[in-house]
Amino acid sequence: MPELPRHSVSVTGVVFNECGQVLAIQRRDDGRWVPPGGVLELDEDPNAGVVREVWEETGVKVRPGKLVGIYKNMPLGVVSIAIRCTVEEGTPTASDEATQARWIDLDEARALMPQARLIRVLDSQRDDGPFIRSHDGTHLL
Repeated sequence: MPELPRHSVSVTGVVFNECGQVLAIQRRDDGRWVPPGGVLELDEDPNAGVVREVWEETGVKVRPGKLVGIYKNMPLGVVSIAIRCTVEEGTPTASDEATQARWIDLDEARALMPQARLIRVLDSQRDDGPFIRSHDGTHLL
């Protein structure tokens, strides 16, 4: 029997503060600015995963809300579930995975984030989702 293709499933937390700024990290591995997130554990549901990932990467506790969309990195086979979250408490703090974690305004997000990550932030503000999108790791396809 041929081996079936495998996908990795990750979660992305799109978190806004009361000033309308979005929570972002600068990744330690490639320097890119992105919303926090990471690989979903096998025994974890997406809501628990997004809470854990946002906490691990930023020190901010969140409550998961609406599904923003599903985003697939076609070359890597990574499927990311983006979830809009509400802040419960905490101040953004750098972590092992992030050289910086902070609130940024939308104009700064547009300037710093690759299109494939920024679209999750922009989609979270729309009422006509959830969305299904494909990208190459940087740009939408």
